[in-house]
Amino acid sequence: MGKGKLAKFADMATYENVFQYPFSVMEHVPFTMQGHWGEQYFHNNNPIVLELGCGKGEYTVELAKLYPDVNFIGVDIKGARMWTGATQALSEGLRNVAFLRTNIEIIDRFFAEDEVSEIWLTFSDPQMKNPRKRLTSTFFLERYRRFLIDGGLIHLKTDSNFLFTYTSLLVEKNQLPLVFRTEDLYHTDGIDEATRNILSIQTYYESMWIARGLNIRYIKYRLPREGQLEEPDVEIPLDDYRSYHRNKRSSLEVSK
Repeated sequence: MGKGKLAKFADMATYENVFQYPFSVMEHVPFTMQGHWGEQYFHNNNPIVLELGCGKGEYTVELAKLYPDVNFIGVDIKGARMWTGATQALSEGLRNVAFLRTNIEIIDRFFAEDEVSEIWLTFSDPQMKNPRKRLTSTFFLERYRRFLIDGGLIHLKTDSNFLFTYTSLLVEKNQLPLVFRTEDLYHTDGIDEATRNILSIQTYYESMWIARGLNIRYIKYRLPREGQLEEPDVEIPLDDYRSYHRNKRSSLEVSK
């Protein structure tokens, strides 16, 4: 039988690779390592890549193994899940991995201008009823701009046609530089080997969705620092399935 939540939280409190600053804490305590992750934690000047909504941290850990000269930080508010990746990283001696338990709505409080090179969004909740909560919305992109290098990369890997379509429309409307886009990641020709190595990393849930015959969609684009961002004003059909442990939560058929 696996560890319970309380035991996992007790472990996390002692982990040197975990930083826990939920919103309730950040109201009163500033994050003094903002702008100093490389100097104070990683002890190098290597690029920093974030995985936002990292869940169990599987993707963060596997990316760190592929790229030992890049620093990776997995971010999520659910510490009991994050425990898995944090524990694995410690046990395997991965020094280029850290985990940050916080609300992504305040992610800009933890990183300074130009401190982050890329952002990964892996199977984020599509938030079909609330555009403001989507991790590719203008609400979040404006926050990313405060710490992402100018023209830094954003990767979205998703099973949700709704979130993929919404993000594609947002990229098009704002003329954000599109690097790559596919509606069926594992049946697309022409992907270079380095990219395919990254994209072949599969989380536990992704493997289940692939087994169910769901297409995995992927889009990569750059986020310039300048320019006003606007939401796409288009009705998008809602996902017509229930992903693993994810409810549709709405009787609507379309949303913006």
